[in-house]
Amino acid sequence: MTAISKTLIFFGNERLVSGLEKTDAPILRGLLERGYTIKAVVSHHTDANSRKPRPLEVADVAKQYSVPLYLPDRPMDIHDQLVELQADAAILVAYGRIIPQEIIDIFPLGIINIHPSLLPHYRGPTPIETPIVNGDEMSGVSIMQLGAGMDDGPVFAQDTFTIAETDTKFDIYEKVTHISANLLFDTLESILDESLMPRQQNHDEATFSNLLSKKDGVLDPAIHTAADAERKVRAYLGFPKTKLTIFGEPRIITKAHVSDQQKTPLDVMFCDGAYLSIDELLAPSGKTVSADAFLRGYAA
Repeated sequence: MTAISKTLIFFGNERLVSGLEKTDAPILRGLLERGYTIKAVVSHHTDANSRKPRPLEVADVAKQYSVPLYLPDRPMDIHDQLVELQADAAILVAYGRIIPQEIIDIFPLGIINIHPSLLPHYRGPTPIETPIVNGDEMSGVSIMQLGAGMDDGPVFAQDTFTIAETDTKFDIYEKVTHISANLLFDTLESILDESLMPRQQNHDEATFSNLLSKKDGVLDPAIHTAADAERKVRAYLGFPKTKLTIFGEPRIITKAHVSDQQKTPLDVMFCDGAYLSIDELLAPSGKTVSADAFLRGYAA
């Protein structure tokens, strides 16, 4: 492999969806394995007070390759250090912090961002969950140049994938991870030598995804259809999780399907007359159990 002259900073933790338990940090690892010089990894860790803190895998990769790691509260906190590193460009994958223009301007070739949607559609923080909730059949990945606005920078390259009727957010994450890694590695040298130039988005066609809260996961049979509820179950695994009142108590639903008839007490009618048939849910013990096991335990 020929030597790669351009140097990079890596921003992010590669957790493109909320509630993800583990990532192998394939983008950062792949860049290092391909000979790119990463002068620093910039990330953050918000799980310090969690009862079950998640590992920060990009930190492990940085340590393995002897790359300096920064965990600032705000990117401006390390502005001077980034200037001193004199990197040509930065790669950003799920950083989770706003990057001010003063930081973008440090890099002669800008910041290259992986966004898991077909921009200008689904700008914003939940581009993986939102197409599932909306029942979309297709989505994609965009390699874009980061700008001051929210996901409104010009796009270098895109690729698409299908959303299966049974895909969860974590299934989509796996698809996005594979496609985005291949797309970035196929185009990065051309981006860095400026033979591949980005094209502006059509801002008039922009759509947006929203930050999720726990209330988004509450299923209401009076206002949701059964299909709406089933899609939310798949989209909101991990966080915010979907809750439905079962036998007078709110229960977290982890797997369900739509049915036209009620076969068990866990088949709940929604506003369209169809039933959300629950396949798996969290028992009072906190364990995920099948509907049959839950009913046996409840009856006992």
